[in-house]
Amino acid sequence: MARLTAPTPHIAAQVGEIAETILLPGDPLRAKFIADTYLENVKQFNNTRGMLGFTGTYKGKPVSVMGTGMGCPSMGIYSYELIHIYGCKNLIRIGTAGTFQPHVHVKDMVFGMGACTTSNYPAMQGLPGTFAPICSFELLEKAVAAAKAKGFKYHVGNILSSDVFYGQNLPHAKTWPEMGILAVEMESVALYTNAAMAGVNALCILTISDGPDEITTAEERQTAFTQMMEVALSLA
Repeated sequence: MARLTAPTPHIAAQVGEIAETILLPGDPLRAKFIADTYLENVKQFNNTRGMLGFTGTYKGKPVSVMGTGMGCPSMGIYSYELIHIYGCKNLIRIGTAGTFQPHVHVKDMVFGMGACTTSNYPAMQGLPGTFAPICSFELLEKAVAAAKAKGFKYHVGNILSSDVFYGQNLPHAKTWPEMGILAVEMESVALYTNAAMAGVNALCILTISDGPDEITTAEERQTAFTQMMEVALSLA
């Protein structure tokens, strides 16, 4: 593979156009909502493949936001390029997730301390054993403090990055909750693995969008889950 330079095949920005701290929603429309709602002096740096990316300032500090799409391969590509080509040091996934836990409810936040997975993404790194992807304690500590200060409801613990979206009838839907998994999503294990290999900070902040008896709309998932956005922005 040829050595990557900016712009990459997936990100149209030049080096210097993306901040060291970047928020990574899966949905590019959520990235636009964050840029329009919270950032000042906004400049769009990406629209390649419809994956919108913006840089601006939040309370005077530079911050970027960009969609990543769904699944470990997509997150793996974008986070790798952001880290190794654009110099991002703090990568904060802000996404939606499902839960099977009765004490975790729709619109609660979950901070992913660790990320279990049904994906082969960590194994593809060729490590001589089983890697346990975890978040940056520095970012986690700050995020918990911000949530406490704002009075937001949150949970901290293990999450599951699954390669299967429609998996409620599969065996893991029964076994993972029994191991204390708080939420199920599809990207964090790739983000945590890439960050660990590069020695940078990563954190997954999730909002529960559906549970056994509750579900939210697509519009709510784009624009209504503002608590995790505010916590993530406070880390810039």
